[in-house]
Amino acid sequence: MADIHITRQHHLGLAEARKLAFRWAEVAEEKLDMECTYEEGKSSDLVSFTRSGVKGELKVTKEKFVLDARLGLLLGAFKERIESSIVKNLDELLAHESPAHAFEKAITRKSAPKKVAAKRKKA
Repeated sequence: MADIHITRQHHLGLAEARKLAFRWAEVAEEKLDMECTYEEGKSSDLVSFTRSGVKGELKVTKEKFVLDARLGLLLGAFKERIESSIVKNLDELLAHESPAHAFEKAITRKSAPKKVAAKRKKA
């Protein structure tokens, strides 16, 4: 198994970071076949995501995004490629005026749309 840990600082504040992270979860479900659960907290939020071969969390605070993921045996062989893609997507998210749109464009995998299951839950 291979682990991925990525931290990105931002200056969005929690309210804007929350919007971006919730949209990230929606797009991850639509484009990457992830199952996402979004939990809002007072000082941070947590997006849990999973699919065959991948399980992880994206922690959202007023100052940073912290992504931790564990890749299964098969995907572990592609860790560097997957990690560089995630880094690129996060950097594009934070660099553009419309971050959700940038994330959608950065994802190249095409898949059939599926019902978005990201839910907001109070922690």
